[in-house]
Amino acid sequence: MMRFKNRTFLACALFGLALASCKSEDPVIENDEEVITDVTLRFTELNSSGTSVGDPFEFKASDPQGIELGTPTIESVTLSKGKSYKMEIILFNSIAGEDITAEVQEEADEHQFFFLGTAFVGSPVLTYSYNDQGGELIGLNGTVMVSQSPGFNNANMRIILRHDLDKNYPGATNPNFENFAQAGGETDLDITFPLVLE
Repeated sequence: MMRFKNRTFLACALFGLALASCKSEDPVIENDEEVITDVTLRFTELNSSGTSVGDPFEFKASDPQGIELGTPTIESVTLSKGKSYKMEIILFNSIAGEDITAEVQEEADEHQFFFLGTAFVGSPVLTYSYNDQGGELIGLNGTVMVSQSPGFNNANMRIILRHDLDKNYPGATNPNFENFAQAGGETDLDITFPLVLE
């Protein structure tokens, strides 16, 4: 009887050891990118002296899984020819209830937006200028000027948020820097809004 118990114990011990050896030794890959489910572009018209006039209006892109993970619903941005606007970018993670805008602002030295697409490069219909507080170029706040007589009425606004880039890299101070990846870092957001000019 004692011999049977020892064999049972030995069998159980070997089975447990076999199970433990089956555990994966693969490292867990961490994803430090922010999940962004909602991107809002808020525009306020500016007069010739740069003062806000009228009420702000907004255009939104959203995906409940995260914009970089799913297929977001994206509203078309409609602006008027010859006008200037204050443009604010608002980022939110509805999954965790987090204000990503505040996080980007807190880590201002690590984040920067670039503005590309046919609206900003080539024969641009929009001109963007950074206007963030605190001296860091981020792009959460800026000024957009619309061409008085663009060659076309439709374009696209590609908005890219880079994280952990070298902001001193040559060209990185240009909001329309097409070679932004050369400044290093990773992309937290890459989204394109259709643009309609009235």
